Amino acid sequence: MTVIDRRRLLAAGGGIALVGALAACGSNTGRGGGGSGPALAQWYHQYGEPGTQQAVKRYAAAYKKADVSVQWRPGDYDRQTAAALLTDSGPDVFEVNGPLLEQIQGGQVADLTDLVAPVKDDFNQAVLAPKIWQDKIWGIPQATDTQLLYYRRSLLKDAGVQPPQSVDELVDAAKKLTTGKVKGLFLGNDGGAGVLGGTPLFAAGLSLITEDGRAGFDDPAAARVLAKVRQLYADGSLLLGAPTDWSDPAAFIQGLTAMQWSGLWALPQIKKALGDDFGVLPFPKDGAGGKPTVPVGAYASAVSARSKHRAAAKEFAKWLWIDRTDFQQDFALSYGFHIPARISLAKKARQLQQGAAADAVRFATEHGYAEPLLWNSADRNAYQDALSRIIKSGANPETELKSVLRTVNAELQRAKKK
Repeated sequence: MTVIDRRRLLAAGGGIALVGALAACGSNTGRGGGGSGPALAQWYHQYGEPGTQQAVKRYAAAYKKADVSVQWRPGDYDRQTAAALLTDSGPDVFEVNGPLLEQIQGGQVADLTDLVAPVKDDFNQAVLAPKIWQDKIWGIPQATDTQLLYYRRSLLKDAGVQPPQSVDELVDAAKKLTTGKVKGLFLGNDGGAGVLGGTPLFAAGLSLITEDGRAGFDDPAAARVLAKVRQLYADGSLLLGAPTDWSDPAAFIQGLTAMQWSGLWALPQIKKALGDDFGVLPFPKDGAGGKPTVPVGAYASAVSARSKHRAAAKEFAKWLWIDRTDFQQDFALSYGFHIPARISLAKKARQLQQGAAADAVRFATEHGYAEPLLWNSADRNAYQDALSRIIKSGANPETELKSVLRTVNAELQRAKKK
C-alpha cells in the first residue's frame, strides 16, 4: 500500500502536490490508552516520514481527559473521510485539507473559532485563511509546507548571473546557465505544469479567487506571465526527463541543474550535500504590480459535527494544536522538515534560525499564499491542464485562460447556491 507524506500538501496552485518518498506499509490503528474520559477516534492520513505515526500516538497517550485512539488511514484519505463523516462511526477529530468547504457546507465539521481566536494572529495568516469561512474558523493548521527556488551559488557566480528577482531575470538566468551538461532550471519533468499551479499568477500580483469570491486572474497580466513560463520551455532551459521529479533534490545535488523548484523538505538533504553552496528564493515577481511568491499549505485538525463527544473532541484538539506547543514543534521538525504553523514557534525553532532555513521561514511568512477555500478540484484540474498545454505545446495563454475562467465562474456560482 502506498504511503502519502506531507509533500502532498504542495500541489498545483499553491496548495499543493502529491509527490515522492513513498513506501509500502499496511494500515495501522493504535489506541492512546492514556485517558480515562470518553473514547475519541482521531484520524490522520498516512505520512511518509518515519516516526510520525509513533509521535502522534505518543501525543494521544499523553492526554488524560479522554481515551484517544489514533487511526492511520492509508489510501484515498479524503474519500474515506468524506464517507465516514456521513455516518455515526466516523472520526471525532481528524485531519482535513482539500474538501473542507464541502464539509463546512454539509454541516459535517464543528466551528472552532472559540479555540483559535485567542492565538489567531500567531498563525501564518496565509495558511490559516483557507480554514476560514463566513468569518468562522473550521480547522487548526498543524504544520506548514512550502516550495522554494533553490540555486547553486557557485554555478551562478561562474556564469556571472545574479539570483533572479523577476520572472524576466529568471528566464534570462536559466538560459545563461544552460550548458552542454547542465540545464538552467528544473521545474519537474513536465516542465512545471504539475507543480507551479497558481504561483506565477500570484507573482504577477493576481490571485486564484479574490476575497470577495470572484476569479482573480481575469487580467492580461495572467497571460503575460504564463507566456514567460512557456519561454523557459521553448528556450531549452528546463531540465526534462530527470531520474527523479521536482520533489527530490537529486538533480540539483548532482549538478544536472543550476536552479530547482522544490519543497522545504529537501533543504536538509541539500545542505548535507552542498554545504553553503546554495541559496533559496521565492518565485520572483512579474511586472509592476507583481510580488515575490511562495506557495504554502497545511493540513488542519478538524472536529466532526456528528461526534457524540463533540465538546470533548474540541477540548482535545485545543490541547494538542493550541496548548501543546512542544508537540506542535516536534511534529513539524522531528519527522521531516516543516515550519510550525505558529509564527512564534517558527521563530524559536533552532533548526530554522540560520541560513537558507531562516530565509525560507521569512519568505513563507512575508510572501506565502495558499489555495483559497473556494478553489476546488474542478478549478484546479482545468487550470493545470491549461497550464500544461501552454508550457509544453505553446497553446495561446489568453485562449486557455478564458476556458479556465468559464469553469471557475461556473464553480463559484455552484458554491454560492449551497
